[in-house]
Amino acid sequence: MTSRAGPATAEATGVDFVSRFFAPAVGVAEDPVTGSAHCALGPWWAERLGGNELMGMQVSERGGIVGVGFKGDRVRLRGEATTILAATLTAAVRETFKQA
Repeated sequence: MTSRAGPATAEATGVDFVSRFFAPAVGVAEDPVTGSAHCALGPWWAERLGGNELMGMQVSERGGIVGVGFKGDRVRLRGEATTILAATLTAAVRETFKQA
């Protein structure tokens, strides 16, 4: 693989498509379930298969099912998720221009 990261995908039986996502250049041998990849793969497969509701399966060791739908120009993902980190991000606002 010459890029920093990328998916592999194929049409499947039982779901519309399967995928895997690799990013070894950034230290991720394989991402178990990648929402951002499905945001790109969903429209790509919708063009080929037709339909507005697709089901994808990431076939990594952990794996997962990702439903892909469309609302206007937006991709909507459905599935189960586990929260592994919750945090609050606070940004300091600085005055960038001084008034004369």
